[in-house]
Amino acid sequence: MKKAFNAESGPSHRSVEIGVALFTAAFAILVIFGSVKAGINWDTDGPRAGFFPFYIALFILLASVVNLFSAIMDIPRDKLFSQWKELGRVVAVIVPTTVFVALIPSLGMYVPAAMLIALFMKWLGKYSWLTVAGVSIGVPIGIFLMFEKWFIVPLPKGPVETMLGF
Repeated sequence: MKKAFNAESGPSHRSVEIGVALFTAAFAILVIFGSVKAGINWDTDGPRAGFFPFYIALFILLASVVNLFSAIMDIPRDKLFSQWKELGRVVAVIVPTTVFVALIPSLGMYVPAAMLIALFMKWLGKYSWLTVAGVSIGVPIGIFLMFEKWFIVPLPKGPVETMLGF
């Protein structure tokens, strides 16, 4: 009998392992096709652009096939991978972090970092607004001083930094 969807249920360990194996196999196949287009043989001046990616992708494909058969043969169907509630916590971190990374090209490093820190502190940490403001503004300033001034390593800047003359 099939379990109902509830907080105590979740995806099976077996289905997750099979899904990851299929995903990595698809990735490997994509790289193999791209490598073949770029050329996987040796040219007069050495290996062509697709030579090394091709063989690495072959190893990834082989490992994916081994993992797929291992998941099908060795992992019981009813073994739980994780509860939906636990996976929800992971998604609560992954989604804002993905948005943070997506904002860096247009807004630079510092403003999205302040936004991410503020979001996590207020939403997940339940800190006071005063603490959130201090840390979410202070950490990007500290990162700016450390990288830009002390290590002389420029990080991506956006319109706010340009407006402020940084």
